Amino acid sequence: MKTVNIIPLFVIIPLTAAFLIPLLGRLVKRFSEFAVFLSCAMLLYLSLHARILLNSLTDKILVYKVGGWVPPFGIAMVLDGLSSFMLVTVNLVTFCVAVYSLKYMNKYTDKPKFFTLFSLMLCGMNGVIITGDLFNLFVFLEIASIASYALVAFGTEAEELEASFKYAIMGSVASSFIFIGIAFLYGFTSTLNMADMARVLSFKQNAYLVHFVGVLFLMGFGLKAALVPFHAWLPDAHPSAPASISAMLSGILIKTLGIYALARVFFNIIGSTQNYLSVLMFLGALSMLVGVILALSQWDLKRLLAYHSISQIGYVVLGIGLGTPLGILGGLFHLFNHSVFKSLLFLNSGSIDYALDTRDLRETGGLAKVMPITAKTNLIASMSIAGIPPFNGFFSKLLIIFACVQKGYFGYASCAIIASILTLASFTKVQKFLFSGELKDKFKEVKEAPWSMVISTVCLAIVCLLGGLLLLTSLQSFMGDAADVLLKGTAYAKDVIEAALR
Repeated sequence: MKTVNIIPLFVIIPLTAAFLIPLLGRLVKRFSEFAVFLSCAMLLYLSLHARILLNSLTDKILVYKVGGWVPPFGIAMVLDGLSSFMLVTVNLVTFCVAVYSLKYMNKYTDKPKFFTLFSLMLCGMNGVIITGDLFNLFVFLEIASIASYALVAFGTEAEELEASFKYAIMGSVASSFIFIGIAFLYGFTSTLNMADMARVLSFKQNAYLVHFVGVLFLMGFGLKAALVPFHAWLPDAHPSAPASISAMLSGILIKTLGIYALARVFFNIIGSTQNYLSVLMFLGALSMLVGVILALSQWDLKRLLAYHSISQIGYVVLGIGLGTPLGILGGLFHLFNHSVFKSLLFLNSGSIDYALDTRDLRETGGLAKVMPITAKTNLIASMSIAGIPPFNGFFSKLLIIFACVQKGYFGYASCAIIASILTLASFTKVQKFLFSGELKDKFKEVKEAPWSMVISTVCLAIVCLLGGLLLLTSLQSFMGDAADVLLKGTAYAKDVIEAALR
């Protein structure tokens, strides 16, 4: 198989699983579980293999020409440092969530439908990451979004249906902004290929149009990423979904459809002017503080975690918005770290809900006695999100704070520190009310979560413990190559065009 042929497999494999599960899931017992486990395992292996493959290339870029048509006349799929970084992040978390869901989804009905939608959502996310043109980015974004709307409502209770409806409305508004922005750019540049569009915009100037499109994309992708003030849908959607879907939504979906797409468009197509970067930094700092302040008063565990997603996304956007090598590296590192520890926190909340049938912190206590593994993994995740050394969240937050100081933004650095202290306070409350104190009589028969759920949480906890090692020189290319893609800006288009012509 040619090296470049690995790229479309990231879409083909989950799409095949989504096609086969409804056909065979009801006829062959546990086929849906086998299919989703196998497809996610293959995708994780391929994403790691693609990362190693890029390291062996001098220009670190591969372009797959669909149907053999050379871009911009044909559709292109691009594998570069940034897309390979996102593929590893997405497929690592997805594999752990898939293993967790094998047992957890027994509390819901119709697992084949769940795993069909799960595979479609994964197909959409992978497609957004590897696509080389804006229209297909929109198509894959909609595939992932529509699947996620249905998954939020999977329990079909009134609360879940209401949250899903609100999420669908806000998501549709976001998609409309994005589609209108793409239409304006297409009308101006006469191309949909990202690299070719960046090339045209570099010599065909229209400041008013580009700024207008930039605002549309900021609102559209900002809604997908749940940045303040576009965050209203997230605190309802994430708690209402099954825990495994909450982990996917908060861990990787909002980053893929929101942060990744936003960074790709602003840095590699439109061009990252200081005005755009200033807006991103402000929204990032605002999200950090608003999210954590709203989280402090929450007693529903999953709603508390949802507000922390808003806060932690602020760190990522602040780092990327700095536009410096250290800032972008810190932002991407925190994107990876947050994907891991926030997914772990939501999976742990699912284990607690699975065992106790409650998420109210005021009703729990002393669970460390009956759920010791969940207590330990939750402590690791809590310390990680609070930025306590030596866990992975400490290193990425430190990079972002240093990057702010390096550029003279002491106010933003102070916001990051304050948000981290408040996060620690919030998760001290979580640990106290969940796992400390006396175990209530009604929970004395509670047991640890099933082994498949525990394995997933332990694996993610190990990543939290070892995540700081990614800063080692031998491993730094994993994030360094991704940061380089954004730092190249619109000049990156030349590399894509040259790779496509080979």
